[in-house]
Amino acid sequence: MSAVQKLRVGVIGLGIGRHHIKGWQEHPLVDVVAIADPDAERLALVGDEFGIAGRYASAAALLDNAQLDVVSVCTPNKFHKELTLAALAAGCHVLCEKPIAMNAQEGREMLDAAHAAGKRLMINFSYRFSAASRALKTQVDAGLFGDFYFGRSIWHRRRGMPGFGGWFGTKALAGGGPLIDLGVHRLDLALWLMGYPQPTWVMGSTYNPIASEIATKAGKTFDVEDLAAGFIRFENGATLALEASWAANIQEAELMETRLLGTKAGLLQKNLNEGYTFDAHVFTEVNGAPVDMHLCPPTALAKSAMHDYAEAILSGQPHPAGGDQGLVVMQILDALYESARTGAPVKIG
Repeated sequence: MSAVQKLRVGVIGLGIGRHHIKGWQEHPLVDVVAIADPDAERLALVGDEFGIAGRYASAAALLDNAQLDVVSVCTPNKFHKELTLAALAAGCHVLCEKPIAMNAQEGREMLDAAHAAGKRLMINFSYRFSAASRALKTQVDAGLFGDFYFGRSIWHRRRGMPGFGGWFGTKALAGGGPLIDLGVHRLDLALWLMGYPQPTWVMGSTYNPIASEIATKAGKTFDVEDLAAGFIRFENGATLALEASWAANIQEAELMETRLLGTKAGLLQKNLNEGYTFDAHVFTEVNGAPVDMHLCPPTALAKSAMHDYAEAILSGQPHPAGGDQGLVVMQILDALYESARTGAPVKIG
């Protein structure tokens, strides 16, 4: 591709899709030229906000008419597979919102279709792209931590059920609750820092005592969990605890932490002030004395997943957060839900 030719991008679904548009617009060689959403009012508002002329009431119309290089799929999870397959068939690379699909079987079909089409498939695991996460990954790759053998990655909300009564709380559209919505991010972040070890088995539990009662009183649909917890063992012997909730009786409004213990040092990535900015710390020992390091990466280090995907496509380099990693995450989520259902450990692979 010529260095001066811009990528033509389309975005399907304008809820989280608005954030995709902002991310794509970070790159100077990207033009978001088309958007699609069945909500006419939202389509007009977002189109006006970002100055996008190509506006379509359906994904099919966008794919048939917009002549795109890349498509962002930003719909409820139920539609990830069919829209990704359609975009690949139209000759587009795809950036799909997390999780990759409703289950691992669908994810495998998407990955196989991308390989067959000779196109790229990336998953929007956005939390690995923060400045704090990137700074920690640099130290991981430099060997500062040695081998990771245990970790805990969590995302808890005191009360934070997205779009309460909508598709997020409907299993047929979402596939699950906070585990598949929030836990997916903290799982990917931990796996990415650990080098994506091969999972062998999991044990999981799910609960919904708080949200189900609220939903019943409000007459809202809610048939997923409001808290999930799991334990994952990997082929290399390492283990990871994973927790996620939309409703939990905790002190913080929002708590995100990923802790990994290595043979040489440990790390912590956490949110600040119960919000969406992040800190990075390293804990080690020097000459027999404990040493704590606070990483202070420049904010310019943070680039969106869309920016990095565009750069990879334009330069012909491998892209981050590939569909293969999205599939591993989905296999673990499937196994955790199955373990919660049966009350027994579930093997993977």
